[in-house]
Amino acid sequence: MKLLVIVDYQNDFVTGSLGFEGAELLDRKIAHRIRDYRREGGEIIYTMDTHQEDYLNTQEGKKLPVEHCIEDTPGHRLYGFTAKERTDKDKIFYKDAFGSIELADYIKFRDYESVELVGLVSNMCVLANAVLVKSALPETEVIVNTEYTASADKELEQKAFEVMEGLQITVVRPEE
Repeated sequence: MKLLVIVDYQNDFVTGSLGFEGAELLDRKIAHRIRDYRREGGEIIYTMDTHQEDYLNTQEGKKLPVEHCIEDTPGHRLYGFTAKERTDKDKIFYKDAFGSIELADYIKFRDYESVELVGLVSNMCVLANAVLVKSALPETEVIVNTEYTASADKELEQKAFEVMEGLQITVVRPEE
C-alpha cells in the first residue's frame, strides 16, 4: 500500500499570517493527488501545525514571532479543496513542532511500498517530516515531489531538497 502525507496545508500557511504567494497554487494539485491515492487504494494522513495561545512564549514563538495555526482558529483549519478531500477515515496528527513524532511512531511497523509527502513548507515541516518518515521506514521509498510543495524562500527550499536527496529521500523535480 502507498501512503500520502499532506503536511500542514492550513489556512495560515496559504493565505494567513505565514501565507505566501504561490502556496494557493498547490491546492487543486494536492486535492487531485489525494483522489489519485484513494482510487489506487492508498492511505491518506494529514499533519496539522497546532499551537496554543501562549505560542509567542514558546521557543519557536521567540524565534518565529508570528502567531499562526492557533488551535480552534480559522488559520488552523485545512485549506480549500484539500480540506474538502479529507474524510473521517483519514488520520490527522496534530503537532506543535516541525515534525510529528506521532506520525513516525504510527508508520514505523507498517508495510508501505512508498510514502509521499506534499504540502507546506518545503524547507521546514516537509523536510522535518520526510526525515522522520525515512528514519521510521529506512527501507521504504520516501518521495517529495517539488510540484506539490512550496516555500516562500526558494533558496532555502532548493537547499532542503538537496539535503533530502542526501538522506536518500527521492526528490522528484518534474520541471527538469
